[in-house]
Amino acid sequence: MTPERFDHLADAYGADVRRWPAQEQAAARALLDSGDVQAHAALAQASWLDGMLDSHRLAAVDPALARHIAACAPLPSRPSFWQGHRAWWSRLGLVGVGLAGIAAGMLAASLSLPLGNGAEALPSIFDQNDAEIVYSISAEDSEQ
Repeated sequence: MTPERFDHLADAYGADVRRWPAQEQAAARALLDSGDVQAHAALAQASWLDGMLDSHRLAAVDPALARHIAACAPLPSRPSFWQGHRAWWSRLGLVGVGLAGIAAGMLAASLSLPLGNGAEALPSIFDQNDAEIVYSISAEDSEQ
């Protein structure tokens, strides 16, 4: 372990080597045991910072301030009908789109199939080969 790495770990994890990552602890102790001056200085600085952080205490909260903050806070509003049921309405819309697709498919299928097998059956609107039948039906209607 280099003194720079030791300094970095001391800044990150503090002066207690037991809090450092397990794979770094043995190398850190070996560097300290070797008497490295830079490692001892980094450990002393980390120890000072740990002491400062441990000695900090929060001031007691003023009850009047807490009441004032609570009084000024907006009350939670009740969501509107549409906001409360937003997920439900979106699912209903998807069902509606699906039903519209089914209806459109059934309409397209019914228009593409002939009405019957007899000579009186009208051709499909997609059938282009029976132009004479359509003409003969139209001609019969005009004679009557």
